[in-house]
Amino acid sequence: MRLISYNIHKGIGGRDRLYRLERVVRVIEHEQPDIICLQEVDQGAARSRHDDQPALLAEHFGFAHRLFQLNHRLKVGGYGNLILSRWPVTRHHQFSVRLGRKKNRGAQVCTIATPGGDLRLVHWHLGLADAERHWQVRHTLQHAGFRDCAGTATLLAGDFNDWRNRLAPMLADHFGLRPIATPPSRFRTFPAWLPLGSLDKAFGCARIRVERAHVVGSRLARVASDHLPLVVDFELV
Repeated sequence: MRLISYNIHKGIGGRDRLYRLERVVRVIEHEQPDIICLQEVDQGAARSRHDDQPALLAEHFGFAHRLFQLNHRLKVGGYGNLILSRWPVTRHHQFSVRLGRKKNRGAQVCTIATPGGDLRLVHWHLGLADAERHWQVRHTLQHAGFRDCAGTATLLAGDFNDWRNRLAPMLADHFGLRPIATPPSRFRTFPAWLPLGSLDKAFGCARIRVERAHVVGSRLARVASDHLPLVVDFELV
């Protein structure tokens, strides 16, 4: 099974600032994923021609199972997190992980009926401050929506915004989740044109056996967004 996590920057190139959603589509298409986790997906925003990106992306990839979470509203439209799955989503929870007056962010927790068994997937786009991110992780993994699927094979993916990789000890010590994209120096994803930070990460429980993980560093990926995508090949054991 293959999962891709990708901050698509609303389909706007990181350097040329042009809205070209088709570039993002081609980057994803080349990887042929079964589960797609996207951050910064626009819906009805003027900067992206008022496109309904969740609908366009779901239609293009032919995935019938879609979860969109609108986290941040603009004057017109807004943007958020999107999960597309080749296989049925049997249950899901979507909730805010906003801390105080900081920018609203969200977490998605869902169960996917994969050919290898049920997968509990957590998808998020965490905040910019260290204390904020630690709170968001605890809030999500202690949420009833997460505990609802206790015992299910678990995979976390998304934009962690964790430049110094400070979340890994907490995820390992308190929740039994180990980093998949390690060492971080081999999985730098931001900025796309000259990657310095390993911001896009994945963690899994002991039942996730990783066959391969890699960052897509193609010429197209370096212009399609301001992040490079992370791809994880895995199976459930």
